[in-house]
Amino acid sequence: RHGNKGVISRILPEEDMPYTADGAPVDVVLNPLGVPSRMNVGQILEAHLGWAAKGLGEQLQQMMEKEFSTASLREWLRKIYNSDRFAAYLKDLTDDELREVVRKMHAGVFLASPVFSGATENEIKDYLRLAGLPERGQTMLYDGRTGTPFQQAVTVGSMYMLKLHHLVDDKIHARSTGPYSLVTQQPLGGKAQFGGQRL
Repeated sequence: RHGNKGVISRILPEEDMPYTADGAPVDVVLNPLGVPSRMNVGQILEAHLGWAAKGLGEQLQQMMEKEFSTASLREWLRKIYNSDRFAAYLKDLTDDELREVVRKMHAGVFLASPVFSGATENEIKDYLRLAGLPERGQTMLYDGRTGTPFQQAVTVGSMYMLKLHHLVDDKIHARSTGPYSLVTQQPLGGKAQFGGQRL
């Protein structure tokens, strides 16, 4: 995971959020200026890899719905994972077990990218191409309120977002009179000490 913290500035109803050409609304819109200054390029690579995994999962789901032969499913999985160990694992699976494995991948194929020896930019591009998605990892988004497309293609992707438990309700604090430091006779600092605000 390539983390970054931020502040939620606006919560919109789903129908006002930007959406892709197929009508899927985005969940979160991030400020692009948060990437170069923090040198957090991994965040973009994670988004691209997640988008490719999701696209490949959708393709596998479509193959299952069209009743593709298990041989073509095996070939497609071999192409995605491109690993001798995985090929040996595939060979040992029965047709029913293979269908069960593919069924678990409908939301996205399983990928892991280690920290220093992870997926390269070219490998991510290959995955995007294989998933039938734009190689640049960008697509046109449409304004949820007006329906007009934005001027430029936007980087979209699937990535992990976790809630950082720093909430205003837990931090808000005020006092009139309270404890003072014995040494300096100034009010103590912080909510835990029932401290004061320095002016």
